Amino acid sequence: MEKITIEKAAVLKDKPSLNGIPFGKYFSDHMFIMDYDEGKGWHDPQVVPYADFSLSPAAVVFHYAQEIFEGMKAYRSPKGEVLLFRPLENARRMNSSAERMCIPQIPEDIFMEGLKALVELDQDWVPGAPETSLYIRPFTIATAPQLGVHASSSYRFAIITCPVGSYYPEGLNPTRIMIESNDVRAVRGGTGTAKCGGNYAASMRAGINAEKQGYSQVLWLDGVNRRNIEEVGAMNVMFIIGGKIITPALTGSVLPGITRKSCIELLETWGYEVEERELPAEELIKAAESGTLEEAWGTGTAAVISPIGEIAFEGKRHEIGGNRIGTVTQKLYDTLTGIQWGKVEDKFGWSIKVC
Repeated sequence: MEKITIEKAAVLKDKPSLNGIPFGKYFSDHMFIMDYDEGKGWHDPQVVPYADFSLSPAAVVFHYAQEIFEGMKAYRSPKGEVLLFRPLENARRMNSSAERMCIPQIPEDIFMEGLKALVELDQDWVPGAPETSLYIRPFTIATAPQLGVHASSSYRFAIITCPVGSYYPEGLNPTRIMIESNDVRAVRGGTGTAKCGGNYAASMRAGINAEKQGYSQVLWLDGVNRRNIEEVGAMNVMFIIGGKIITPALTGSVLPGITRKSCIELLETWGYEVEERELPAEELIKAAESGTLEEAWGTGTAAVISPIGEIAFEGKRHEIGGNRIGTVTQKLYDTLTGIQWGKVEDKFGWSIKVC
């Protein structure tokens, strides 16, 4: 592996207050960058002062959206250690996204070493206050200046970080969501399994419409039959129906979430039966009406666990579990965040110490 060079910032930034800090607005002092050129491969890995990029207006990323990204966090343990949660899973998912978007694979060792070098250099940006963390955004963009519709011949891989507070400044309260019947997030054979910006851009209209009606997120249906539940907002989703835990199967249009995977592994360790299968909206609503829909929650990096207290479908509202966070939902949140912050024993080897 080519040696990573490090250029330290001459002047360090003032760190923002974490009291009510907006997500993704204040960035740390440095970033990791590495470039790719056809015939040369990935080269010049370096940690440099955080700064703007200079790109041609004809760069492929601007015109054909050839880009991918990841989301992860670094945590400050009670001992003062800086921990990463399952970072190799992010590296592998990023390469899966890269394959779908015709982007060169990033060697896992370079991804991991660049990530660790950046976080270690900017370790003072990892906050230690309760419910805070350092959000990490690896991404790759197509940089070749060309307007022909084909894959770029050059790319930039970068990692930037920003301190964030609790996703729930007012507590872990159940959200209200609505089933989206018009727009779709992704289809099988499309880019639903890739973490690329186009998926998120396509989801914004439905999210805005839901907010106007008083809902936090939308519950997506499959893009062909508009029948089966897929994801909630930008998160994977899980339900307890009649004592069984059900989550939509990874059938080609659902993002394989790392928090989702961790939840399934924890639940199975605790003795729960987890079904990964198609879940028709009709079945979900019938369960809500009969009272057998006991709990529901979304899973993702930013929120970890997001409890759902109400689902609306075709103009009717259905309350879940008395609009209170369920026992399993709470246990998952407490255990996952406990492992991430180093407060709960990590029996799985998920956390990696950086410094």
